[in-house]
Amino acid sequence: MRFLIDFSYSGDGFFGYQKQPGKRTVEQEIEKVLTSINGGKEVIIYASGRTDAKVNALHQKAHFDFDKKITAYKLLGALNSYLPGDIYINDVINVPSNFHARYMVKSKTYEYKINTKTYNPLLRTHVYQYCKPLDINKMKDALKYFIGTHDFTTFTSSEDKRQDKVRTIYEATLTLDDGIITISFIGNGFLKYQIRNMVGSLIKIGEGKVSPDIIPLLLDEKDRKKAHLCAPAEGLTLLDVKY
Repeated sequence: MRFLIDFSYSGDGFFGYQKQPGKRTVEQEIEKVLTSINGGKEVIIYASGRTDAKVNALHQKAHFDFDKKITAYKLLGALNSYLPGDIYINDVINVPSNFHARYMVKSKTYEYKINTKTYNPLLRTHVYQYCKPLDINKMKDALKYFIGTHDFTTFTSSEDKRQDKVRTIYEATLTLDDGIITISFIGNGFLKYQIRNMVGSLIKIGEGKVSPDIIPLLLDEKDRKKAHLCAPAEGLTLLDVKY
């Protein structure tokens, strides 16, 4: 049987999503519990994508094949009984044997939060504690340039070796509520550090250090060295994945 899980996690306690030798990761924790429920036979999960250390997720998705006969409802309960408290399975559903959690993705939604007021230790693992005012009107003016289909090489980590750096952003919005700036991106996919690099440039624009119209120029440059600093990971959350 093939199952799809929808799950959340707080990234603060992990060295990212993907398994790494000797380090605690989300993938490792879930596979360990699934393998145990499966009677010790190894279970490998295939996620919609990876998140980096300290990045959070509200509705990450992954599929896996399971030998043991069990209902989705009972598997949901068993997983949440044994997983650590910083991971939670929101739902488990049966999917066809040809379903793939990564290759069938239609869109992903990410959100980045910035605190512009006094430092708040209660939010430090999910909101970037910038703690200074930013010009949100200039940031909104700049944000619109990211919408559409572009080569995002300038805003991609040099560690990302994929040749194709073209991605489409369907929607990008920015709101301010009680000192918290929330920047949301909906796209067909995102490259390593892409959102954090885009947010880094938006922060520089909000500081008044560069003009909003620098964004199309940076996109045209296709040179990571031309862009601004990468925003911290803790402000980023994967909100949802659509198929």
